[in-house]
Amino acid sequence: MNKPKQLLRHLLFSTIACVIAVSISIFSQPVQSQGTAVFTTAQSFEVASEALHQAESALIAQGMMESTPLTRYVAVLTKDEVMPMASSSSAFGAAGAVLVGDRLIVRGDFSNLSSPLRDYATDPLNPPNPNITSGVHIHRGEPNANGPFQYALQVSPSESGLQGRLMGEYTLTPEQLQALANGKMYVDIHTKQNRGGELRGIFKPY
Repeated sequence: MNKPKQLLRHLLFSTIACVIAVSISIFSQPVQSQGTAVFTTAQSFEVASEALHQAESALIAQGMMESTPLTRYVAVLTKDEVMPMASSSSAFGAAGAVLVGDRLIVRGDFSNLSSPLRDYATDPLNPPNPNITSGVHIHRGEPNANGPFQYALQVSPSESGLQGRLMGEYTLTPEQLQALANGKMYVDIHTKQNRGGELRGIFKPY
């Protein structure tokens, strides 16, 4: 083989090797690791990050972050997560949570709801559950199925009721801690127009 052909062959092999190396590098990056929070838009990342910051700030104010390890979770609330069928809403929300020991602190925001939150005082479950004091809840259950109610979150709605902030602080049971670790705790928002749920999101590690 003459020298020009050898050089050409060497260049071709070098180029292929570089392409393979770059491809491996790109596809091995943990951008959307299975089981962790995935952000499909810049908006979801921004809102979730702010919610998580609010939860951490509440934890700092209580002096609970200095020496105790914490775990961060994020729930991106979308219509597509609603079970058994997605709503037709254009609303969006996110919740951030920090877990220290068995103490869970949750903060979040929602916007552009189709209607104000469902009022369980005038539109209760059958039979009524006195612990359901708002239209935003934490449930324990599988990602693809509805599960039992666990907690009601406190809500500060806007004047229109179509957007607002949510918050809650809870001491979890061993069963709830296990469910949270296994991706089986979720937040959902119930409205007057979508009584069964307008937004929903699973808590995932952040």
